[in-house]
Amino acid sequence: MAKRIGKALVVGGETIVAEAAWNAELEEKQARLVEWLRRESLSGVLIRRNENVAWVTGGAVEVRVLTPSETGVASLLITAEGKRYYFTTENEAPRLQDEEFGALDFEPVLFPWFADDTAATAAKLAGGPLGCDTPVPGTIAVDLHPLRASLSESEIARYRCLGANTAAATVESLKQVERGMSEYDLEAITAANLLKRGILPSVYLYAVDDRIYKYKHAVARGAKLDKYAMLNLCTRKWGLAISITRFLHFGAVPAELQERFKSAAQVNAALLDATRVGATSRDLFKVAQAAYAAEGFPGEECFHHQGGPTGYGEREWVATPNGKETVVDKQAFAWNPSIRGGKAEDTVILRDGKIEWLTATTELPVIEAEVNGKVYPAAGVLER
Repeated sequence: MAKRIGKALVVGGETIVAEAAWNAELEEKQARLVEWLRRESLSGVLIRRNENVAWVTGGAVEVRVLTPSETGVASLLITAEGKRYYFTTENEAPRLQDEEFGALDFEPVLFPWFADDTAATAAKLAGGPLGCDTPVPGTIAVDLHPLRASLSESEIARYRCLGANTAAATVESLKQVERGMSEYDLEAITAANLLKRGILPSVYLYAVDDRIYKYKHAVARGAKLDKYAMLNLCTRKWGLAISITRFLHFGAVPAELQERFKSAAQVNAALLDATRVGATSRDLFKVAQAAYAAEGFPGEECFHHQGGPTGYGEREWVATPNGKETVVDKQAFAWNPSIRGGKAEDTVILRDGKIEWLTATTELPVIEAEVNGKVYPAAGVLER
């Protein structure tokens, strides 16, 4: 086996992924890509999207500089002959070599910042039809999501670390919230607790009081907190995405809201129980639809998407009435059923027929919902 990376992944003094396991992951991905290229009659693939760069490099490389951009300061080329290159500008090259690509087996291709010839050079190196994951003239559009849907054991190890740290930052943030704070304060608190852990927040949906009931996607607008707060976020590290939502209520939670949380937890449990290899997007949508009706909220599924698989995208696809996408083993999911102020959202992994929670927050209240004799936990509301 070729040596693809010359280091282990160590976080806070703990080895998350050993060097041998990291090499095995990267070698398997390289083989998967080469086989796919030959099957698609492509001579190479130019990889520009941040999530795909992270996937191919096993999370070892972060090329993002402009946070909302889908591409970064480097691109990868994998050829059907198995060669591996990264393209970047001469001014970015020293840092990328020192901090991103230095331990990997990619050959650098450099150019001045004012003379980007990535596409032309990649086509020449590939020597034939060239695929690309973003629209680039002269290339063939490709979608790499199906290749990255099933996670390796070392990816799952990184995911566990990210999930646990995101959950810890969320709990820490809830404990710092006080009445009278604005939604912007909630954003600032949570972002700080994530960023100090080296985690990038990618979605902010912070709402208080009536706005939680009124809007499914309640982007912060500065309202002041009286009693009820929602921290709903997505985070990223190593290219992987985590989703989590938690709630805080000052004083006793109203009985009607408690019941809505229990119903949302029951819909969430139905979806988790149905998340099995071979299930389709359409199947899962029908499960949510039936679960809402059984809880006395028929049609609730029409007010917002119910979630779906995650991984290198906050949602790789969502369950729809006619969706044909299919669940695979070792795939991550983030379902997010909600009922008029109540919601359940965590990130989990389907692995060998079992559901593993990545974002458990055992310090917070837990609602247990049962489906087919199995108990599926969901977070309740923290009362203060």
